[in-house]
Amino acid sequence: MFPKVVQVIPMENYSVYVYFEDGKIVCYDMTQMIEKEVFRPLKDITVFKEACTVMNDTLAWDIGGGKNRDNTNCLDIDPDTLYELPFVNEQIA
Repeated sequence: MFPKVVQVIPMENYSVYVYFEDGKIVCYDMTQMIEKEVFRPLKDITVFKEACTVMNDTLAWDIGGGKNRDNTNCLDIDPDTLYELPFVNEQIA
């Protein structure tokens, strides 16, 4: 089975709730990753939240912006890496 992300909800603390097709929910913490050069554009919390999306069935950020999502200008996280995280209860509402 290949994990398929169907929804993502970015939070103010650089974490993202990730929802999988099978109902699993995980919370991915990006605080360490945004220190890496490739993810630096996401240090701007507005960019982090507004560019956060689902692309190619995984968590991604379209850093090119615009209304048309561009797979060639995105940063994404391997869905297997996300799926290995522990299940969490949704803390938002």
